[in-house]
Amino acid sequence: MSFTVAIIGRPNVGKSTLFNRLVGKKLALVDDTPGVTRDRREGDARIGSLKFKIVDTAGLEESFDDSLEGRMRRQTEIALDEADVALMLIDARAGVTPLDKHFANWLRKIKIPVILLANKCEGKSGATGLYESFGLGLGEPISLSAEHGEGMGELFDALLPFEKTDDDNPDGEETRPLQLAIVGRPNAGKSTLVNHLIGEDRMLTGPEAGVTRDAIAVEWEFEGQPIKLVDTAGLRRRARVQKKLEKLSVADSLRVIKMAEIVVLLIDAEETFEKQDLTIASHVIEEGRALVLAVNKWDTVKDRPGTMKLIRDRLSISLPQVKGIPVVTLSALTGRGVEKLLPTVLEVYGLWNKRVPTSRLNRWLEIMLEQHPPPMAKGRRLKVRYITQVKARPPTFSLFMSSRGELPESYIRYLVNGMRQDFEWPAVPIRLYTRTGKNPYVDKD
Repeated sequence: MSFTVAIIGRPNVGKSTLFNRLVGKKLALVDDTPGVTRDRREGDARIGSLKFKIVDTAGLEESFDDSLEGRMRRQTEIALDEADVALMLIDARAGVTPLDKHFANWLRKIKIPVILLANKCEGKSGATGLYESFGLGLGEPISLSAEHGEGMGELFDALLPFEKTDDDNPDGEETRPLQLAIVGRPNAGKSTLVNHLIGEDRMLTGPEAGVTRDAIAVEWEFEGQPIKLVDTAGLRRRARVQKKLEKLSVADSLRVIKMAEIVVLLIDAEETFEKQDLTIASHVIEEGRALVLAVNKWDTVKDRPGTMKLIRDRLSISLPQVKGIPVVTLSALTGRGVEKLLPTVLEVYGLWNKRVPTSRLNRWLEIMLEQHPPPMAKGRRLKVRYITQVKARPPTFSLFMSSRGELPESYIRYLVNGMRQDFEWPAVPIRLYTRTGKNPYVDKD
């Protein structure tokens, strides 16, 4: 993007609503509860022909200690340091508050330009607040409604002078990044792991469970491979998810799994492999994503061989449809073992993209049919004609056969397991669909 814009303001003035409006998607969680946004979230924004990077930040709090609010404030300060221009948002219906004045005084001292936005100005309810905002000393405010899209033309005019020519990629060719998601139960250490991988305190962390609410994506590169690394909110059992905000966070995490290519399921070694971990793993596999299991806090485990045996036994019993899921032990806090994670991810990514030629597949199929012929149907043995790989990501195959009946699920598992073993295809879901040809002697009616 040509320049970076940071949205700032006190809690609950509509920053995330404006972020979603500018990126054209409902990426940031929006709720009436103040302080929904905690981490800073980045997105590709556009107003007409103007393209830029937008950063949604946590609501500015007057807190400078190590509390959650203080850590949120530091994340906002980092966003301002990296931005070219800031959008200071106020709630025009509520008027200018003492907290707005406090942060306006602070913003006047920073080096980057600040554009004042009076949000929620639809109708006449925000007129008083709009006029009050002139007194903040940040220049003439722009009246807009982030929810209804009003005032975008004026915002376009205000941001246009900051547009730059992007010479980093003159040919317009970009390498598509690997979509990598980190998922798991609350307080498993997902944000700590992301921070260690990218080498900076990008994600908000702390001893409190459920610090992360939004799914936050970070553009990153490992050994020349562009990676879009996404930290997600913790996934608890559905019965325990009661509050609306947590339901939104869970839905956001499930959306990330659906859009990902590789998913790292992070589990807490101190709590072994619980049922919720298996539920998350099953969902990842059902979505067709490749799975890597990372066991965090491994440095605190006393009986390591016993714990590893328990994990592998649970995998083989509860997830028989995907054999050979790699298990990486690490400590996200100290960094021990983290260096093994990304090489394992890239290896699994290669398997997820793997293709097998049709000729080789059908030679393999002949051997499998000889070793274990298909069952009988209507007094005659089912005839399997040929097999072909229709796509990768995940590996998907079509098995063409006679129209006398359907192959039982047990025989399909036999073929999939043989394919996984003979073609060395562990860790990724394999989909096999049967296809039958039409009988030309059957009346079309």
